[in-house]
Amino acid sequence: MSTDNQTKINLLLQSQPPGVVFLASWLEANGYSRDLQRRYIGSGWLKPIGRGALIRQGQEIDWKGALYAIQNQAKSKIHVGGRSALNLLGLSHYLELAEKKIDLFALRNDTLPSWFLKFDWGVKFNLQKTDFLPCDLGLVVYEEKAYSITISSPARAVLECLYLAPKEFDLLEAYQIMEGLTALHPDDVQSLLSNCNSVKVVRLFLYIANKAGHHWVKRLDISKFKFGRGKRSIVSNGVFIAEYNITVPSDLAKA
Repeated sequence: MSTDNQTKINLLLQSQPPGVVFLASWLEANGYSRDLQRRYIGSGWLKPIGRGALIRQGQEIDWKGALYAIQNQAKSKIHVGGRSALNLLGLSHYLELAEKKIDLFALRNDTLPSWFLKFDWGVKFNLQKTDFLPCDLGLVVYEEKAYSITISSPARAVLECLYLAPKEFDLLEAYQIMEGLTALHPDDVQSLLSNCNSVKVVRLFLYIANKAGHHWVKRLDISKFKFGRGKRSIVSNGVFIAEYNITVPSDLAKA
């Protein structure tokens, strides 16, 4: 390999943190043609892990290093949310050291690339395409060794759990998580709930937050929230909560 090519590959490897994927489209946009990429593969610098995705030869990567590329190189709005975000933040009621399913949230027209879906990351992905919250509201940076990814804040993650309830998330667990969120900032909660388009989520969040007795609830301006009209039956044969016009599981009502 010539000195110029040696310098170029070194610049490339220094441009991205270790442990992440290189998207072929990003490489091409930054001056590394498909032909040059093939030469780097042939020289043992890079290794393909699927169509359109490469990694440094000899490096181990996980799904977070792949998501980094999707977020930072492809500029996708897909983020880690729900229980998975709470797990990463150490806030899940049932903390899973080896989570088997990762909750990802995305805009309705977002998709995960085929190389990401086909590669064996050791976990499954639950991609929720929804606009019940603005895509850039209530997100935080999660540091993972040499790089970082975007995930939901605690408040947004709980809202996402409630969005998945009751079919994909247990409401009693949501309440147990809420009990521990004593330090939520009312301004952050206000912003999220004011922009939440799901009547079910708004009602459930306020119900379990009040049930948990958090002081920050009293500082919310509920006149800004979308409560909708009429009753919402979250489950059948549950307990009707008149204040919020919702029917919730009996175990949650008794908690």
